[in-house]
Amino acid sequence: MQLNLTKPICFFDLETTGISITSDRIVEIAILKVHPNGKEERKTWLVNPGMPIPKEVTAIHGISDEDVADKPTFKALAKEIYNMIKDSDLGGFNSNRFDIPLLAEEMLRADVDFDMKNRQSVDVQTIFHKMEQRTLSAAYKFYCGKSLEDAHSAAADTHATYEVLKSQLERYEDLENDTKFLAEFSSRKKFADFAGFLAYDKEGEECFAFGKHKGKRVTEILEKEPGYFGWLLNADFPLYTKKVLTAIKLRSLNTKF
Repeated sequence: MQLNLTKPICFFDLETTGISITSDRIVEIAILKVHPNGKEERKTWLVNPGMPIPKEVTAIHGISDEDVADKPTFKALAKEIYNMIKDSDLGGFNSNRFDIPLLAEEMLRADVDFDMKNRQSVDVQTIFHKMEQRTLSAAYKFYCGKSLEDAHSAAADTHATYEVLKSQLERYEDLENDTKFLAEFSSRKKFADFAGFLAYDKEGEECFAFGKHKGKRVTEILEKEPGYFGWLLNADFPLYTKKVLTAIKLRSLNTKF
């Protein structure tokens, strides 16, 4: 089966120093770019994270400090990676909750203005969990009848994710071979940021999804408590969340004037 695409889609997977979106770093990124005509491009980069890789993490993905000691930093690779994905939708396994948020943080740290405004994101894990409730290795076995060799290798996981999505489309008649449909189906609750700190209310306005102002509109709180905005920008929130908050603040000021 060939995906029905109106623009390229980049399936990607990250191996990292840990699971914190704000404090951990990428050590490997693999991208499989699929074009509307079915052409495929593949690229994998090892990345020096600029920090030690914990031994318990190395035990999972097999990448050690020695493996990345002479590799470029993400900042050095950022423009090359961005040029590969800039015209594309994104796809991955648990990508909406981890890979895309972490990629956004790394891009912003590298001074690349990354956002998702004009692209869709298809999370194959969410489709899988809605349909079968399993892991990637089980998904690959269930849908493709194959064992996932080199699990936690970014390249192997990326290829398996792509194969699983194609098999899902063949198996489920109610799944449409359309990136926008798959993005909407594979999303959970819609958030204004990647990390889930800012949600939308019934009227489509941004509201806080945490803390003492949970459920309240961002514009309302920033107007009533201007000091809260400063606290948010100085606190340990993801850079992308801060970017969205700043955009809301500026939009509110422009509306006044």
